[in-house]
Amino acid sequence: MKKFSLGLIPKIVLAIILGVLIGKFTPEAFVRIFVTFGSIFGNFLGFAIPLIIMGFIVAGIAELGSGAGKLLGLTVALAYGFTLISGFFGFTVGKTLLPSIITNSSISSVASQAKDLEPYFTIQIPPMMEVTTALIFAFLLGLGISATGSSTLKKAAEEFQNIISKTIEKVVIPLLPLYILSIFGNMTYTGKATTIFSVFWKVFIIIIACHFIIILFQFAIGSSLSKKNLFKCLKIQTQGYMTALGTQSSAATIPVNLQCSEKMGITKGIREFVIPLCATIHMSGSTITLTICAMSVMMLNNMPVSFSSFAGFIAMLGVSLVAAPGVPGGCVMAALGVLKSILGFSEPMLGLMIALYIAQDSFGTACNITGDQAVAMIVDFIDRKGKKKTNPETISA
Repeated sequence: MKKFSLGLIPKIVLAIILGVLIGKFTPEAFVRIFVTFGSIFGNFLGFAIPLIIMGFIVAGIAELGSGAGKLLGLTVALAYGFTLISGFFGFTVGKTLLPSIITNSSISSVASQAKDLEPYFTIQIPPMMEVTTALIFAFLLGLGISATGSSTLKKAAEEFQNIISKTIEKVVIPLLPLYILSIFGNMTYTGKATTIFSVFWKVFIIIIACHFIIILFQFAIGSSLSKKNLFKCLKIQTQGYMTALGTQSSAATIPVNLQCSEKMGITKGIREFVIPLCATIHMSGSTITLTICAMSVMMLNNMPVSFSSFAGFIAMLGVSLVAAPGVPGGCVMAALGVLKSILGFSEPMLGLMIALYIAQDSFGTACNITGDQAVAMIVDFIDRKGKKKTNPETISA
């Protein structure tokens, strides 16, 4: 018989429900047991963040540079450009709509609630390096491996990435529901959970609406350049979108996305290169989600939300998320360092971000892989155009 196993999202939802029940109906002494675990796990997460940055960014940059060429450069530029556009679009929407959802009464309600419960004891696990140091070192090492073509260092970076991926998969992810339970148990006991729930179901609707708008924008560009029917392309891509929604995995959706690409008439060589690559580097949906969720958490905590800080945050996300989708919850894990270093998130805020992101991770993944198709259409158009210029006889042919 096939072994039954709950997926990550059901586990997160169950953890939130149990956290609310424990915080509401059990005594303080019992809630503090979970708060103690949350404190220890949070410190471990703080220790792991620089290592996660090193594991993902070094290998990701080294891999992108290994096949340097015009096609690679074009695909990376388009994927990063779409990611930036999506992030700033999310920021604009958030700035416009979130103040009407996260009102002064919501902020004061959170601020006026009882102080968070203290753990029975704490275990300090100081990180090996600061987050900013890890980011700079990761960029330096990744670019250096790309420039020198060192196969030894590249292999070491890939193996270190495997270690970090296994740590996330075997340690962080299994314990994550318990960590989220501790956060929501604490928030419910202090009275903050009601306000947060009343806000974030509206935030999720905004995020999903933004996903659909950015998909329409990307496909409008791709289909117009390649002279394809916009609505026909969107209809074909529905299969890929629904597959990503169900699997919650960019990697698992690649075969279906390749079939959709073939039906759209994208050149075989282009689709077989662009679709797998973009599954790793194109993060429009994840960037929208992370940006709007981060703004919401900051507003609830009465922190200033400025364009300058989010410009740096969005720009860094485009790089930090490279290679992260191969790990469950990888995007939000890879973003923890940027959230902490640029936006100044505390450990409880990081925990809340993890819960909020994973709760709708499948929608972000579906938006990511759908946008991959638009990138493939544009690359295919530019490649065909370049070949016609190089070989004028193909025009008459």
